[in-house]
Amino acid sequence: MQYIMPMERLIEQFRRKVALAQGSSIRSMDKEIAWDSRLVGIRGARGVGKTTLMLQHIKTAFNGDYQAVLYASLDNLWFADHRLIDLADEFHKKGGKFLFLDEVHKYPDWQRTIKNLYDDYPDLHVAFTGSSMLEILEARADLSRRAVMYEMQGLSFREFLNFQVGTSFAPISLEDILRGHETLAADIVSAVKPLKYFSAYIESGYYPYYLEGLDTYFQRLEETVMVLLEMELPLLRHIDTAKVPKLKQLLGIIAESSPFIPNISKLSERILVHRHTLLSYLQSLDQAKLTRSLFRDAKGIGALQKPDKLYLENTNLAYLFRGDKANLGALRETFILNQLGESHEVTYAESGDFLVDGSFTIEVGGKNKTRRQVRHASEGFIAADNLEYGFGEKIPLWLFGFLY
Repeated sequence: MQYIMPMERLIEQFRRKVALAQGSSIRSMDKEIAWDSRLVGIRGARGVGKTTLMLQHIKTAFNGDYQAVLYASLDNLWFADHRLIDLADEFHKKGGKFLFLDEVHKYPDWQRTIKNLYDDYPDLHVAFTGSSMLEILEARADLSRRAVMYEMQGLSFREFLNFQVGTSFAPISLEDILRGHETLAADIVSAVKPLKYFSAYIESGYYPYYLEGLDTYFQRLEETVMVLLEMELPLLRHIDTAKVPKLKQLLGIIAESSPFIPNISKLSERILVHRHTLLSYLQSLDQAKLTRSLFRDAKGIGALQKPDKLYLENTNLAYLFRGDKANLGALRETFILNQLGESHEVTYAESGDFLVDGSFTIEVGGKNKTRRQVRHASEGFIAADNLEYGFGEKIPLWLFGFLY
């Protein structure tokens, strides 16, 4: 039996994975990433498709010529007995130029190791993925000046529609939606009926593994939530595993009443934790992309600042926790907050539901929603559900799913 060298074992696993990567259904984010940069980082919640994006990029960019390419997941058991720096050195000596590293947060002292790769191998291109809780500002190895960082979300409604129907709709800016939604909606509706697919997206279209089958979708989503609570939060936020049941209880309370207006004193008493501990738990759930906090002022938000409202991070989580009891109004608000929050600053609005970029007030509701709540806003809009076409300041809710 021929002896397989350590790096050859990883190469074999890499070739097998990249061969299985689908060339279709590639996220549009792939074109936005400066893959040619010396150091690229992709941060995102578990399950949003970071690994798939990386493997699809390798498959399409290198077109089968992988002599100078290597992919490795740092949660691979291979790294229990081998160091990343030694792998990179051997790979580089054999002509390697492009090193793709997955799940870097699973590797001890990963920041300093990546910094050493950047400093010691100037002709080596490194791309890495990690948790949404990934910290690149670790004092001993500040990667913020070295890495080009990207945040990855789950599928937008636009991407879901493109994958479902085979369309190629491009993202639309918020300014264009607010000012030209009537023409934009007409162009889209002439090609596809978006409302035919919108409810499916709201229920089970945010995480890309819906493409692998809906029968196991919510089972996989539940597993994703459990891994975040039981493994990643203790690992990356140093939460005592004995306290994980408190996190689960807190998440359940938020899910039951989302959007949830927290009374910190009463909530602390209910789950039997100190106020400061509770606020740190809320921040951790937010960073894990399980919830989304809404504040009156996005500037100067501190670790122990009380959110004014709490939402689940996306609508699919609402269906996981609440099933058919998921509140329609809450689903609408959760959807638009999720889609807007990808690249816009969204804060609590005194009138209306959301203040966007400090300028636009948006009220969310059904197709018969009036402007009463935003009538005093200088720039007030209605995001209306069950509406194919909008008019004036009333915009179809689904159109906000084209922002990214």
